[in-house]
Amino acid sequence: MNNPNNNIAFIIVWIGDWPWYFCYFIHTCGYNPNIDFYILTDNNICPETIPSNVKFISYSQEQFSGDATAVLGLEINLTHGYKLCDFKPAYGYIFKDLVKDYDFWGYCDIDLIWGNIRKFMTEELLDQYDVISARHDYLTGCFALFRNTPLLRELFKQSRDYTKVFTEERNFFFDETNFAFEEFEKGIHYSKIHTEVESMTHVVKRLDETGELRALFEFQIVEGFAGNMLWDHGRLIYRREFEAMCYHMVRFKRKYSEPVDLLRAIPDRFRIGKKKIYY
Repeated sequence: MNNPNNNIAFIIVWIGDWPWYFCYFIHTCGYNPNIDFYILTDNNICPETIPSNVKFISYSQEQFSGDATAVLGLEINLTHGYKLCDFKPAYGYIFKDLVKDYDFWGYCDIDLIWGNIRKFMTEELLDQYDVISARHDYLTGCFALFRNTPLLRELFKQSRDYTKVFTEERNFFFDETNFAFEEFEKGIHYSKIHTEVESMTHVVKRLDETGELRALFEFQIVEGFAGNMLWDHGRLIYRREFEAMCYHMVRFKRKYSEPVDLLRAIPDRFRIGKKKIYY
């Protein structure tokens, strides 16, 4: 698919040093040439080889606070990088000039090893849905896509608590469930899941139910200590049988690490075990 009708851009804002797995993320981004990745960061050290679809933009914590304050009309003071998770649903609004020429905008984490994204994000699927999550039960902070319309860029405003979320220093996991992961995993209806703030999962499920948007919640990632994975020239194969869109290293990275080396040449074929990456 050389010229997809629906073009996609991901926005990543990263403050601080790069983690060891960043080179894997960048390398596998390059095998998804029909998707653009905008990385706004205060880190001026970049990998040796940068794919043409990855765009680095020099950007500071202070700049984010200033831009978010100006666009949102709230007094924003970003004090730590992890708080950015709460702002992810507003990236399409804060950085609307970056995504103005795209049909879909999204956010993702960098602890991902990508497979073939467009094999899963097909034209048929993108034509049908407005919001896409990589899990079947709640909106994921590691991968979420939104149709590039005024409603979807400002979807976060549908939460009655977004002002509280954006102006307080602590992290609410607003982009996902406000800590109600287990309840959503059990399939409890969103209206029965009472949290301190109305999360984006609550918002998307509510508006999907009323027909104001069309949302897809479908498990398309591998997480945990899965093991038995092969990444081969852009394809991520699990158990020699199933192809996955990406591997989310949310737990794996706590058990395994490598020296941070942005000059590291990542091979075009490697295996991911339960406790190690093998070349």
